[in-house]
Amino acid sequence: MEKIGIYIEEGQKKTFVVTPDWPGWARWGKDEALALDSLLAYAPKYAQVMASAEVTFDLPKSIEDFRVFDKVKGNATTSFGAPDIQLPGDEIPLDETELQRQMKILTAAWEAFDQMVDSAWGKELRKGPRGGGRDLEKIILHTLGADEAYLKRLARPFKFDFADPLEVQTEKVRQAVQNAVDAGMRGEIPDKGPRGGRIWTLRFYLRRVIWHTLDHVWEIEERIIV
Repeated sequence: MEKIGIYIEEGQKKTFVVTPDWPGWARWGKDEALALDSLLAYAPKYAQVMASAEVTFDLPKSIEDFRVFDKVKGNATTSFGAPDIQLPGDEIPLDETELQRQMKILTAAWEAFDQMVDSAWGKELRKGPRGGGRDLEKIILHTLGADEAYLKRLARPFKFDFADPLEVQTEKVRQAVQNAVDAGMRGEIPDKGPRGGRIWTLRFYLRRVIWHTLDHVWEIEERIIV
C-alpha cells in the first residue's frame, strides 16, 4: 500500500499526528512515538467510519505505513488537546470531487455520533481517575458548542436557541455547517474576520469538525459502562 502522509504538530504538553488526506483521523500522545502508536491503534475505528461513508480505506498494519511530510510547532490549543495548526497545503481550494468525498466522511462521522449517543442513552459513562468527565448530554452540548465556535472561524456566526430540543439544535447546526461549506465553495468566505483575525481555510475547517466529532464518538464508546 502507498504510505499515508502525516504531519506532526508538537505542543508543549501534547503532540498530535494528523493525516490531512483522511480528515478526522488524528490522535495525540505525550510525544511523537506515543501519538503514532495511538494513530495506528485507532485505524480500525476510523476504517469503520470510512466503510459507512463508502470511501475506500486501506488499513495500515504498522508504523512503517506512515510517512512524515512535515513537522510544525503547536500552540496552546495543541497542548490543551486539539490540532490547531494550518498547513500551506490547506490553502489549496477543494475541487468538487474532493468536496464530495470529505462531505461523505463528515456525514458518516455525524451518523456515527448519533448512533453512539443512541447506544449510550440511559447508560452510565465511566469517570476519569480523578472523577472527571462530562455526562452524555454535556458531551452533546459541548460538541454542538464547538461547531458553533468553528462556524465563527469561517466568519459564519451562528447562535443556538437553547429552547429547542437537542435533536432540533443538532439539525440546525449541521445545516449551518452545510451552508458554510457551500459558501466557501462559492468563494464567499473572506480571508480575514470582521476584527482582522485569520479565517480558517475550508480544508482545515472540515478536518477540524470531523476530528472533533469522531473524537467524542470514540470517547463515548470507551466510557460506556456495560
